[in-house]
Amino acid sequence: MKIKKRLTAAALAVLLAVTALPAAVMAEEKDDKKQLTKVTLNEVAHSIFYAPQYVAIEKGYFADQGLDVELVTGFGADKVLTALISGEADIGFMGAEASIYAYQEGATDPAVNFAQLTQRAGNFLVAREEMPDFQWSDLKGKKVLGGRKGVVHKSM
Repeated sequence: MKIKKRLTAAALAVLLAVTALPAAVMAEEKDDKKQLTKVTLNEVAHSIFYAPQYVAIEKGYFADQGLDVELVTGFGADKVLTALISGEADIGFMGAEASIYAYQEGATDPAVNFAQLTQRAGNFLVAREEMPDFQWSDLKGKKVLGGRKGVVHKSM
């Protein structure tokens, strides 16, 4: 069962990579009688950076390949990893830090990170007021809200 889930997760990752490429997708005639394999995908956050995935789900590209993808938003890498380990999710989109933390804590069946969905980090800095000549040194002595507890890297 575990091998089937990992193979399904690997197949899903490959399909996601393909949908992210700016290539034309050839439409295939659907077989209405085809049995779909249910895959629960837990994403760390709903993000514009995952747009290719959302398009692929909505356009039925996964269904064309025999997959019924249920998308769940975990709202944090720790929650995505928990869903993955508990079997509530078949695949999880999250940064590698959650897997590393679990491994360091002695996880007996740690998650394996195997794909990259985005090419660049989607981090950004927002201010309450316009700062046309912003310099990073402007942050010295200021309070900065870094994100959800347990998710932000110590380097931030």
